[in-house]
Amino acid sequence: MNASEIPVPRTSERAVAAVAALSMLLASVGTSIANIALPMLAGAFAAPFHQVQWVVIAYLAALTASVVLVGRLGDRHGLRRVHIAGLALFAVASILCGLAPNLWFLVGARTLQGIAAAVLTTLPLALMRASASEARIGRAMGLLGTMSALGTALGPALGGVLLGATGWRGVFLILAPVALLALLLATVSLPPDAPTSVPRPAPRRIRPGRDLLRNLLLNLGVAAVMMTTLVVGPFYLGRGLGLTETVIGLVMSVGPAISILSGVPSGRMVDGWGHGPVLATGLALLAAGCLGLSLLPGQLGVTGYVVAVLILTPGYQLFQAANNSAVLANVAKDERGLVSGLLALSRNIGLILGASAMSAIFAHAVGTGDLGQASPTAMTRGLQMTFLLAAGLMLGGLWAALRPQAPKGR
Repeated sequence: MNASEIPVPRTSERAVAAVAALSMLLASVGTSIANIALPMLAGAFAAPFHQVQWVVIAYLAALTASVVLVGRLGDRHGLRRVHIAGLALFAVASILCGLAPNLWFLVGARTLQGIAAAVLTTLPLALMRASASEARIGRAMGLLGTMSALGTALGPALGGVLLGATGWRGVFLILAPVALLALLLATVSLPPDAPTSVPRPAPRRIRPGRDLLRNLLLNLGVAAVMMTTLVVGPFYLGRGLGLTETVIGLVMSVGPAISILSGVPSGRMVDGWGHGPVLATGLALLAAGCLGLSLLPGQLGVTGYVVAVLILTPGYQLFQAANNSAVLANVAKDERGLVSGLLALSRNIGLILGASAMSAIFAHAVGTGDLGQASPTAMTRGLQMTFLLAAGLMLGGLWAALRPQAPKGR
């Protein structure tokens, strides 16, 4: 037994799940809660927007750069030990953010918070894989997907309330007591790591086989498509359909709401059907949803947009639960942290590509970099071309998923 192997009795599965779910929620809220505070931060520090953006960029960059490292640290030094350290660092960094005397101190504290968030998004996958019974792995992954979606949706709403009540400092300070609660729960609930004095074999290097690379690339592509909806959607709904900001917010909340509702049921489907059929079903729904986004809004307006999102979002949750289960199904116990880190890394790279490359494709299709001046017709054309490309990517992913897997011995 090595330091990352955690023998978890059935009675403590729920406690481990609670720690993992709360950790994932914290990291997701930390990702989305700061965005709404940027205008107030610009005024508070008398800084231009391109400098204030680093409050968000520093967190995402630190998270992306750290996920594989923290996964390996979990494998070598124990999932419990590293996870508790990550929660403690997140709490301290949140306090430092709330007490920041200037912008660049805040950026530095957000960098520390992003490193801690890498622990909170990576190790829950390994913890759930180690603690859940074989018949409940899909449900465990579905729960983490639900908490990630809930945190992403909760961040802006909670941030808006706190900005009015406490100013920008409360947006960061509110995360500290939640992190401390999770830290206490983790200290009490997570089973101990194996003694470090137990001799361990020399660490092995994972050789990324065809199946692992395929699943990581699928994860990257799906994340890019989902980020595209979050970036392109508000522009199209505002300029293309002429909706008010309030209505845009309501329409954009449909996706996270469906994600919250469909996460655990998606995991149950993985447990019942196996990850292969559910993965293919998720990719098929993603392709259909992208095709719907390219065609239906131009014909049915906001109704068509919502219908397409109602198809797309359950496909995303089905894919997430099945893909995470598939990747971690046969991973050695001393490599679960590292592979969880690779999953997080591929997802974060996909988010960055969705926010940059796919958004650039949308702007090119619209025909102008100044989207605020584009005509409704041009916005519709941009939406159609962008999501036709996204549908093609998802169909390519479906083809790759349906190909026979590599022999087990490879």
